[in-house]
Amino acid sequence: MLRTSINQGIRQISRNMSEIKCKRLEGRTAIVTASTDGIGFAIAKRLAQEGAKVMISSRKESNVKKAVEQLKSEGLSVSGVICHVGKKEDREALLKKTEQEFGGLDILVSNAGINPVATTLFETPEEVWDKIFDINVKSSFLLLKESLSLLRKSKSPSIIIISSVAAYKPFTVLSAYSISKTALLGLTQAAAATLASEGIRVNCIAPGIIKTKFSQLLYEGDTGDGTLSIIPMQKFGIPNDIAAVASFLASDDAGYVTGETILATGGMQCRL
Repeated sequence: MLRTSINQGIRQISRNMSEIKCKRLEGRTAIVTASTDGIGFAIAKRLAQEGAKVMISSRKESNVKKAVEQLKSEGLSVSGVICHVGKKEDREALLKKTEQEFGGLDILVSNAGINPVATTLFETPEEVWDKIFDINVKSSFLLLKESLSLLRKSKSPSIIIISSVAAYKPFTVLSAYSISKTALLGLTQAAAATLASEGIRVNCIAPGIIKTKFSQLLYEGDTGDGTLSIIPMQKFGIPNDIAAVASFLASDDAGYVTGETILATGGMQCRL
């Protein structure tokens, strides 16, 4: 009986500790691309927990519906729309629905990214190279550009681009992907410098090895053992680790921060 009471108490403490008490983003609206799973979903959830109204988006309607239903069941203010970021009409629909449902846009998180195949640099087919850069770099740039008409109306506009530790430490079998993520570091700095005078902050997050479906190749089996050996903290990250950084960058706590890339890598040494 005593043991049961203790276990119940521990579970209650854990639930209380997991609740987000901070409400830094009340009254704001956010878009998070590729936000039905992994890092994107965690970011969308955290922004909503901190008070933002969040537009969920992904390429598959079923995934969008599932993510929206889950977050709404937790009492969060979210909506969703299908968006393939490589399609102009989808990006336009994403921005239009966000304005119609939530009245504007304050926070844009560009998270969509792909890596169709695992190949070394010079084994990468031209069509794969083009597809990676079209989605990971070009589409990010276009979405940023197209969102400016809404962000310029915001009192606290913030853009967050999701890059990767691979931008600094290219992975051999993800060479083209790694290079595309390096390009996002440049996009961040160029956009931040261009938009600073308008009060629009642009920052970047470079996640390390985060345990998601997308990065299974890097943390499972023998490869995972080797990867873990180069992480000083000796553990892989989880999506919530990146969501916490995103919520900070989106908030007024980061009001004097722009043009920066925050590395959340467990201590991996990174430099260009």
